[in-house]
Amino acid sequence: MKAIGVISGTSMDGIDVSIVETDGDMTVRPGPGHTYPYSDALRRDLLDLIAEPARAQSEPLEELERAVTDAHIAAIRRFMEENAILPSEVGLVGFHGQTVYHRPEIRFTRQLGLGTRVAKVLGIDTVDRFRHADVASGGEGAPFVPLYHRALANGLEQPLMILNLGGVGNVTYIDGDTVIAFDTGPASALLDDFVLRRRGLAYDEDGRIAASGRADPRLVAEFMANPYFDRPAPKSLDRQDFHARAKGVETLSDEDGAATLAEFTVESVAAALRHVPKAPRRWLVTGGGRRNAHFMRRLRERLGVSVEPVESVGWNGDFLEAQAFGYLAVRSVRGLPLSLPTTTGVPHPMPGGELHRAA
Repeated sequence: MKAIGVISGTSMDGIDVSIVETDGDMTVRPGPGHTYPYSDALRRDLLDLIAEPARAQSEPLEELERAVTDAHIAAIRRFMEENAILPSEVGLVGFHGQTVYHRPEIRFTRQLGLGTRVAKVLGIDTVDRFRHADVASGGEGAPFVPLYHRALANGLEQPLMILNLGGVGNVTYIDGDTVIAFDTGPASALLDDFVLRRRGLAYDEDGRIAASGRADPRLVAEFMANPYFDRPAPKSLDRQDFHARAKGVETLSDEDGAATLAEFTVESVAAALRHVPKAPRRWLVTGGGRRNAHFMRRLRERLGVSVEPVESVGWNGDFLEAQAFGYLAVRSVRGLPLSLPTTTGVPHPMPGGELHRAA
């Protein structure tokens, strides 16, 4: 079945759309992908919302949810037009929506987006609410891409670690039938928000600002004292979880503040090794952070093994998550698990997602 997957991640830098042909198991043929930016106004509204957790948790947000849904519909339509894909060729849309609040400890997660509207407007059956059954059963509700990683990694040398450097970092450890996944800590979110405040830049291109500064080891050690890093896997984070503690960098220069936050990310990734059975032979990096030359250089130095972008094995790191939600949509309608006890902490392999028929 061909399935279109669509997601906007925690960095909120755009809507990723891709297509995958799959049986929902170990057969995967990824197709093209594209990113469509949110309008400046919508991105600003979303960033303002996640800065106010009480609003994100409890307000109806009907107007904002409709705007998010329509932005995703427009992105899917453009993708289909640009790639000459007819609705009749697509079996499913996997519609993740925009995460605005994630608190598994109170069994609550919120992704803005109306799957019923996507199905009706596009005329394609749509699966949404991927995380809700997992969280309601006591799982962390994230990360949700590991089973797709396992399908892609079939045949690669293992043990293997796949590191996603998005707004939050997460890893998938794969060694045969063993799949372990968890959020590592902050990735691009802290650094992006810092350079936006200081320089008005959306991100630190190539890590140049961080590379030109000196990390404050005392602050990095302070940040790493957070009990999260010793918690056993699986475990997950919200984009905002480290922001209050990271305010310690405000006394530093732009360069030293960026270097300190980048080093915090590197150390949090290294701390992931506490929670896997064997040291991986190699790390494959996806997410926007793989383009940060400073991150990649420091990770190689710190981990002491091969650290490469996922493109080195022929994957497209810009669209793995979008593809994953197409893949998971197929698993959902087949009744297959979307998460495992070793990926989110659910009590047993957990199916999920809600299907909305086009007609």
